[in-house]
Amino acid sequence: MSAAGHCEMAGGCAYRTRTPFSRLWYDQTKRTFDIAASAIGLVVTAPIMGITAALVKCKLGSPVIFSQERPGKDGRIFRIHKFRTMLAPDPARGLVDDEDRLTPFGAKLRSTSLDELPELVNVLVGDMSLVGPRPLLKQYLPLYSCEQRRRHEVRPGITGLAQCSGRNALSWEDKFRLDVQYVDNRSWRIDCRIMLQTLVSVIRRDGISAHDHPTMQFFAGAQSEDSDPAAVV
Repeated sequence: MSAAGHCEMAGGCAYRTRTPFSRLWYDQTKRTFDIAASAIGLVVTAPIMGITAALVKCKLGSPVIFSQERPGKDGRIFRIHKFRTMLAPDPARGLVDDEDRLTPFGAKLRSTSLDELPELVNVLVGDMSLVGPRPLLKQYLPLYSCEQRRRHEVRPGITGLAQCSGRNALSWEDKFRLDVQYVDNRSWRIDCRIMLQTLVSVIRRDGISAHDHPTMQFFAGAQSEDSDPAAVV
């Protein structure tokens, strides 16, 4: 069996255990690029993050940074860091749902993606990459189909194929299909295209919210096991 096709069963799902040499070279050089780019990014954006942190403190109070456990590569749990965009839950004040907790200021931060800047620290330490499937809630792990679970074969990213293809306006099934498509076809060419398209999406502020929801609706589980991520970017 070819290197790309060798699989084993784990928890009822098939996982690839070998990777073509060209893909291994890409994965290794990508980590070097992530370290350099995130370090430079942290220095260059330091004034912007300082101003953003001050505004978050003024508008939303403390803490300024939102941290939450998320599953990364191979399902390993890490803590993601972002600027806060929501008020703390407070049932007494009616602050329960995302729609109630998301302030106009927080919505503006999300639309510009400035809330994502602290994730450069996650990239620098190796929890994330600049490009890859977005890290989602750890509660979703047992809800994935075997095909959807393959999104964890690579490091999660600050941006990914789904983010430059519609962001939160996409359905969950479409997001996961694109995530697996990225895993199977990842390359420097695709990464460069994703980063460029993400920049365009941020400027246009496309797909910030799901239909009839301020962010993205909770994932309730896979609809089917069928998926064909054969198409290439």
